[in-house]
This record gives sequence, C-alpha cells and structure tokens, in this order.
Amino acid sequence: MIQPACEVSSGDSIELVAPDASYGQVARASGAADLGTIDFSLMNPLAGPVFVRGARRGDTLEVEILGVETDTWGWTGIVPGFGLLAEDFPRPWLRISEIDQGVVRFADGVEVPCRPFPGTIGVAPDRPGPHSVIPPSKFGGNLDVRYLTVGTRLFLPVGVDGALLSVGDGHAAQGDGEVCGSAIETGMQITVRVTARPDLHLRAPQLLVPEPGLQASGSMYVTTGVADDLRTAAQDAVRAMIEHLEATRSLDPDEAYALASIAGELRINEVVNAPMWVVSAAMPDSIFRGALT
Repeated sequence: MIQPACEVSSGDSIELVAPDASYGQVARASGAADLGTIDFSLMNPLAGPVFVRGARRGDTLEVEILGVETDTWGWTGIVPGFGLLAEDFPRPWLRISEIDQGVVRFADGVEVPCRPFPGTIGVAPDRPGPHSVIPPSKFGGNLDVRYLTVGTRLFLPVGVDGALLSVGDGHAAQGDGEVCGSAIETGMQITVRVTARPDLHLRAPQLLVPEPGLQASGSMYVTTGVADDLRTAAQDAVRAMIEHLEATRSLDPDEAYALASIAGELRINEVVNAPMWVVSAAMPDSIFRGALT
C-alpha cells in the first residue's frame, strides 16, 4: 500500500496539484509522432493519497469539489490501438488547444466551454495492491464522469481505514464516453472537502450534482454502475437509482422503476479503460417538490 502523502481530519479542505495525464510527456510543442514515444507506465499520475481520519472501511467518504483550475493549454490525442474506434483510426493524431476565459479553443471557429474536472478520483481498494489507475472500480478511479465539477459531492465506498483518496487526470472539457480515449488533457489544481460518512454504505460511487450542464436545469442525483459488461453496469446504475428513490422520495419499487424510465438519464460515462465500463443514471431534482429526505 502506498504511504499517505498527508493526513487530514473529516471536514477538512485540501488542495491537490496533479500534472496532466501524460505526466508532462506531451508538451505544448509536441506533434503526433511524439505519441509513439510515450511511456504508458507513467500515465495518469495522481496527487495523494490522502489519509482521512475517521474514514472506516465499509463506510463512505464524501468528497465535495470546491475548486478546479487548469493549465492554460491542453491536449487531445488519438493513440493507435486505444479508444472506442481504434480499428478505424490506426494513425496517431494530436491537437494542442488553448484554454482561456472559460473556453477551450480547439480549432478555428470551434470553442468548447471549459468545465474542468478530475478524470480520476478514488480511494484505495479493499485488497492488496498494486493496482492500475486506468480501469475504474467500485472505489472510484478513472471514472471520467464529467459531472465532477465545482459544487459536486462525490460519495465513495471506503475500502481501507483512512480511505487514501487520490486525484488526477485533469480534464478541461470532455463529452460523455471520452470515446477517442482522451479529453482536453491538462494539469490541474483542485480543492476538495473530505468528510467521513459512517451513515452511508454504498456499492459504487454516487454523486450529488448542482450543475448538470446543458441537459437539465437545477440539481440532479446520479448513481453509477461499474462492471466489465455494459448491460450489467447499466443495470447496476438503475438499481441504485431505484434504491435511492425508495429511500429519499418514499416511492415503491414499481414507481421508482417507471420514473427512472420516463425522467431519468442513463449515460455511458467511460468506455475506453478496458475491461471496465462506467454507466450513470441521473435524476433531476426539479421534478420533485421538497428536498431530499
């Protein structure tokens, strides 16, 4: 097990700084050919781990994202053999984008809103390591859930005492799925508040999202499924949403299931970190009267 970089108390805030996903191997002046020289053993470096006093195995760690700042530039690459359509795109491709005044300047006439978040965030698994940071698990990791922006609260099952939270893989912008295998990859400075939650016991990460983006207005609650089969991951996400609606909205299972069908939003959040899939189910709070119970 990696020794903690620091130790904090439940309720403390901490600032973490992580390099881009390439660990600086992709530079502002890099070209596509440079992708062929990347040492993949250095990919996805993380800040941490952070030992949280009071976080016990089997409980939950709440991580509130208070602030995220990025570098002034980022990169997007197509790496041969990697990505959802790897067979269609066998040659390397690289784009360096400027990040300025809340936008990512991807190309002439193409500006993407900058909505920075950590692509990788998680706690130590409940079994001896070492563990790759590329495939996600029920303890988090390379989730690539783009809702992890400022104001979101992430709930992670705790696998070991102290949780050992790590964060990295800064993204200035990403679409659901991250289908080519990269986003706007960038260095990141992130501030989070960590709280031990012995009252919560989860099977996989869950989120409370105040800013859902373009899809809806108002806050949303999001559940996830993480599995090596897409259908299983989707089923797990919906089952978790049904349980959440039963517990917080006093719905019976049939009502919750029907509501998930007509008002929920099921998304594939991450498809490229084999062998695991991440699927989320989102429910807007605006359709309910009253607060969560």
